[in-house]
Amino acid sequence: MTINLFDDNAWLSLRPLSFTRPVADLRVGILTIAQKWEKHLGATAGFFTSPYLALKYPTQTGATLAINGSVCPDAGLLEAIGKLREGEVLKQLDLVIAYRVAAEMQWEQALTLAPVTYTQELTRIYYPEDIFRNNDGELKKDFDLLTKGRTSEPLSATNVLIGDQIFVEEGGGAECSTFNSLNGPIYIGKNSQVWEGSHIRGSFALCHDSQVKMGAKIYGQTTIGPFSRVGGEINNAVIWGYSGKGHEGYLGNSVLGQWCNIGADTNNSNLKNNYAEVKLWDYAEKSFRKTGLQFCGMIMADHAKCGINTMFNTGTVVGVGANIFGSGFPRNFIPDFAWGGAHGFETYQLDKLFETTEKVFERRKTPFDEVEQNILKEIFELTQDYRR
Repeated sequence: MTINLFDDNAWLSLRPLSFTRPVADLRVGILTIAQKWEKHLGATAGFFTSPYLALKYPTQTGATLAINGSVCPDAGLLEAIGKLREGEVLKQLDLVIAYRVAAEMQWEQALTLAPVTYTQELTRIYYPEDIFRNNDGELKKDFDLLTKGRTSEPLSATNVLIGDQIFVEEGGGAECSTFNSLNGPIYIGKNSQVWEGSHIRGSFALCHDSQVKMGAKIYGQTTIGPFSRVGGEINNAVIWGYSGKGHEGYLGNSVLGQWCNIGADTNNSNLKNNYAEVKLWDYAEKSFRKTGLQFCGMIMADHAKCGINTMFNTGTVVGVGANIFGSGFPRNFIPDFAWGGAHGFETYQLDKLFETTEKVFERRKTPFDEVEQNILKEIFELTQDYRR
């Protein structure tokens, strides 16, 4: 079975995280949204996304089912989509959830199909903060999906285990650490390790080939994606993968993309001194948007990095490829390809970024090929106005 996951206007509101990927490639819980649909449906997923992303994220030709990439699957949605007939569109008010047609069709055209109304609640990722807000619920659903009917690898007797919602994949392990799953499951992915002296509370996921360094303190509702290494204190954060926060410092109520690196003793604030509602930068409005949240930390897009002792204020948005360093608090919106800090920013020119990125990719034995370079070139052009 093949399906296509389409980007609607959520792709715009999820920038800068979505500049480098379709919405369905965002990670929330243990899996990306695309991986969730693939596992539930036994399908291979393609994407209807922005033209400059299409080479990396191609469409599945011949697929008759298209699903909104910002919507996470659940039992009610799976049942409703399974009943869809050719020429029908599943909708909730103005939201197109899914449609079934014999030929390729963009979601705007699907509004002409025969409507089927969906009235149950659903989980939709529309703003960047929706990722950490919904991470606990999605992590629990993914845990059940991935572990049902399977037996966990045993953890060493040197660990302290509180609760029984702990699952360890092949090659995963830990020594001399504490795991508390009373408030949510703990998932340790294939070939991932928790080093000595760490304290972890569920819900928590450590995806494959990642490490938690010695003495880390990780609170619930947190996901560490694949090929990542983390340390220090982390609370309700999602790291997409291939990123590092390997040292002391606090990360809370935040989302980090791919190929990010956080310098030693970097901290982010997730609560304003006056306990007021946090605002986040909105790319479409070119202004700050109310989130309705009292706790909201940092959104950091792919390829962004910061130096040691960086201090991020509450509700900071860091764009693609930004490089932050120096003392003081940088502003709450750091544009894509910005170079600098509280003292001011210059443009991080692509040739310099490419030099660094090639070295970063080499460490993971991943080619920094023309496809990746062209995506960054396109984003560089798309974001020029934000650097002025």
